[in-house]
Amino acid sequence: MVIIRFIHLLSLIIWIGGMIFLVTIGAPSIFKILPREAAGDVLGDIFPKYWIMGYLCSGTALVTILLLSVKEKVYPWGKIGLLVFMTVLTLYLGLVVAARAREVRVQIRSIEDTSQKEVLKTKFKGLHKWSVFLNVIILVSGLVVIFLIANGDSKHFL
Repeated sequence: MVIIRFIHLLSLIIWIGGMIFLVTIGAPSIFKILPREAAGDVLGDIFPKYWIMGYLCSGTALVTILLLSVKEKVYPWGKIGLLVFMTVLTLYLGLVVAARAREVRVQIRSIEDTSQKEVLKTKFKGLHKWSVFLNVIILVSGLVVIFLIANGDSKHFL
């Protein structure tokens, strides 16, 4: 059980820690040092890996909390529900929102018509705002899960 608990915590640490790093250090530094378009290219290369990390960590956190719940016969439905919610949002962001944003970004670079380019830029900004909002929801939910674990009864880790 110790190994499963360790893997559970590790998945949360990597997932939430990775989000915090990208938002507070990675992206701001990239945009500070590089020209806007180059910074977008760098983040465009990072994000597919970021989403894969989110998929793997969310799946691992879910599986391990379920294994621990069954083994210990303690079902922390609040934490399980939050992890399901976070996983669904992560999948939606990576597979739907990020995919649309990539498509729009490619279209922006390939179109010569400035009026159509402005429409696409507005669409991209909307997708970006939606992505940031949902990432914040995932991050806050993850911090709540970590708090609940930290605040839990030591006998029932969950």
